Amino acid sequence: MNNSVLSYSLQFIVLVLVQVLILNHINFLGHINPYLYVIFILLFPINDKRLTYLLISFVLGLTIDIFSDSGGVHAAAAVSIAFIRPVVLKFCFGSVYDHGTIKFKNVDFGAKIIYFIILVFIHHFILFALETFNIKDIILVIQKTLFSSIFTIILCLVTSILFSKKT
Repeated sequence: MNNSVLSYSLQFIVLVLVQVLILNHINFLGHINPYLYVIFILLFPINDKRLTYLLISFVLGLTIDIFSDSGGVHAAAAVSIAFIRPVVLKFCFGSVYDHGTIKFKNVDFGAKIIYFIILVFIHHFILFALETFNIKDIILVIQKTLFSSIFTIILCLVTSILFSKKT
């Protein structure tokens, strides 16, 4: 088995376990629910295997849904951000992404923050909109999106800094 496949499989399992055993039980002030599992989708290597990436994102979201009994909202949100990721990468990283030379450990920290912010906000908005599924509760959806996104972004940045490989 390839070393990188084993590494990503282990990351997948650890993120799912951390999410369902620890983070799903955090509900601060009724609006803050951190979703660290999105970091797997955000930092997955960029390559030409787009269908595989979409399938892995779907399986990740579906796994979280199964453990959370949430009816597919995580799968829908995960596939959505996986689908729009190339557009956001091009917006945030420009020519580095165009030439296929992007490595997340070598990119500008500010661009990485913008990238995280955009995709996490989109993920959370889709997640909470599908979870609530009522236009009358749009203010609640926006509140939950805003507060949970801020906490998730901070958690993703800290995690990516702590576990980045030093070169």
